[in-house]
Amino acid sequence: MQLIEHHIKPGKKVFFASDLHLGTPSHEASRKREDKFVEWLCFIEQEAEALFLVGDIFDYWFEYKHYVPRGYVRLLGKLAQMSDKGCKIYAFTGNHDLWMKDYFQEELSIPVFHEPIHLQLNHKKFFVGHGDGLGPGDYSYKLLKKVFTNPVCKFLYSQLHPDFSARLATYFSRSSRKSQENKGEDVFQGKEQEWLYLYALKKLETKHFDYFVFGHRHLPLNIDIEYQSDALAKAQTKNEASEKASKYINLGDWINHFTYAKFDGEQLTLEYFR
Repeated sequence: MQLIEHHIKPGKKVFFASDLHLGTPSHEASRKREDKFVEWLCFIEQEAEALFLVGDIFDYWFEYKHYVPRGYVRLLGKLAQMSDKGCKIYAFTGNHDLWMKDYFQEELSIPVFHEPIHLQLNHKKFFVGHGDGLGPGDYSYKLLKKVFTNPVCKFLYSQLHPDFSARLATYFSRSSRKSQENKGEDVFQGKEQEWLYLYALKKLETKHFDYFVFGHRHLPLNIDIEYQSDALAKAQTKNEASEKASKYINLGDWINHFTYAKFDGEQLTLEYFR
């Protein structure tokens, strides 16, 4: 798993955001969200040393060899400007834009991660990823993701005309979102029902992280994790406590909540942009 390290300069901060789902449900609605997100980028850019876009920035994104989805020029232009001025920007694929390739890297100097990463900010340790397919359950999606990321399947899909493939992807995206709403998956039902919380708890059995930062759930969550690890306890001296504390932060979305996370060098907080 890749490790990214940053030492944050005094007065600077690191920001995290996810789940804009630009392109849905209509051009007009998407454009309003894009404008609001660009407004937020303008709001943070003076103090932003780094920015992590943690997946599902687009509701659909597929890069052909000589074609990328149209639109989003205001967002892409602002990201390019910030990157050119020295802000370190990193992007993650989500379950809606998992077919991102090298366009962001080549045009915007923004690396794209397809898996979670370990992040070291000053003396704090982060585990960062979109969150799709992690934790117990959701076996149908995990199987579907293997199909979507299979090289042969991706090649066959790339042979479709872009207009047709975009309409097909939009149809399945809307069907999936409606199914989640009908099942009540967009409502917090207690941390023991949160797959990403359970995933974080499992990871902490072998390695300590101060923060787990995920998207995907579309719910802004800030959950304390108190745990005791036998593996960590064995590695400690008798004078050290084996009980640890961590946090699970879910970034929410930019459809209903307009939330993001901010790290000031010491603490990570969940913020709302109004």
